[in-house]
Amino acid sequence: MGRLLPLFGFLALFALLGFGIWWNQYHETNEIPSPLIGKHAPEFTLPLLDNAQKSISEQSLRGEPYLLNVFASWCVACEEEHPVLTQYAPQLGVKLIGYNYKDQPDDAKRWLARFGNPYALTIADLPGSVAIDFGVYAAPESFLVDASGVIRYKRIGPFTAQIIEQELKPMIAKLSSSATP
Repeated sequence: MGRLLPLFGFLALFALLGFGIWWNQYHETNEIPSPLIGKHAPEFTLPLLDNAQKSISEQSLRGEPYLLNVFASWCVACEEEHPVLTQYAPQLGVKLIGYNYKDQPDDAKRWLARFGNPYALTIADLPGSVAIDFGVYAAPESFLVDASGVIRYKRIGPFTAQIIEQELKPMIAKLSSSATP
């Protein structure tokens, strides 16, 4: 029996590995509920990426819905997401705001020059301090904020065409219909 113990240990480890693979295939790891859904976006004032002398505040963005997209030049998943955002940004019907996260401004500017800039404006959070208030885990993450400044949707991870069509566009349509008198 003692000679079979390593075999049982190996089989248990193999079964655990198989369960982990199965779990990751069938469960959406990007669906982490956010306590900010239904609450006002955190207040902030951050400099523009292309003009650090000018700042944008959460208050100044109120009045129309917007999609805040957290990205960074060091983020591999952002590079995957960026062409999708570039394609869909003109069709969304909301302003796409870039939120450059923990990134050197020159690196971010070069990245946007290389891959295109779908953002109406881009704010920069080099220390990542405001991102903590948003509960940002990593980039990319996105927040759909309504005209009154309330977060209505959060996406952790890159947008795909399918996610935009099946999740984001219906949420934007819902915002539009609820804003119509």
